[in-house]
Amino acid sequence: MHIDKNSYGTLALVYTIGLAVLIPLFIFGTLAIWSVAVATLVIVFCLWQTAFFRVPVRNRLGDAHKVSSVADGKVVIIDKVFESEHLKKECIQVSVYMDFFDVHANFWPIDGEVTYYKYHPGRHVLAFKPLASEENEHACTGIRNADGKEIFFKQLAGTFARRITCYSEPGLQVKAGEQCGIIKFGSRIDMFLPLDAQIDVKLGQEVRACETIIARI
Repeated sequence: MHIDKNSYGTLALVYTIGLAVLIPLFIFGTLAIWSVAVATLVIVFCLWQTAFFRVPVRNRLGDAHKVSSVADGKVVIIDKVFESEHLKKECIQVSVYMDFFDVHANFWPIDGEVTYYKYHPGRHVLAFKPLASEENEHACTGIRNADGKEIFFKQLAGTFARRITCYSEPGLQVKAGEQCGIIKFGSRIDMFLPLDAQIDVKLGQEVRACETIIARI
């Protein structure tokens, strides 16, 4: 396990603020319950933030045909939809919602070539609401496998998320299970799959990035 390389700045800010609170407490504070409680909360918060930006080592179960989950979380949408941005056809949408306690690093779902990438600034409504897919800040990526089958996924920012990092670049060759980015502080992943894909998850199921197979294409 390691810390996401694009989160060092955020963690530095968190620890700077934490130290700004702790140092006066240790110098001028007492062992009063309130000061001990404040110090404990600050330390716990800093440790939680460090854990939040962790990038765990996972077993890579996806390949060119087995589509693994991009993120940890819960399946909140499985539906037939029309994907209008890139694929421009009907697809099966599978959405995974991440809460504050999930790993927020994202991982490539299949082996293949990145065919499309676009970042969209936007709002920050609750990520589990359907309209978040179009109105929230999001980044979109298309990947085509060696057989020419293409999938598409969106990294969606949530109410508190203010930054999406994605390593997508058209022409990039990617491997399932390697990190593709991170979304900070609560968010969602929308995956768009071919209509003939075999969906291997159910609504409400908890999934793990890299290790849960979402579909077979």
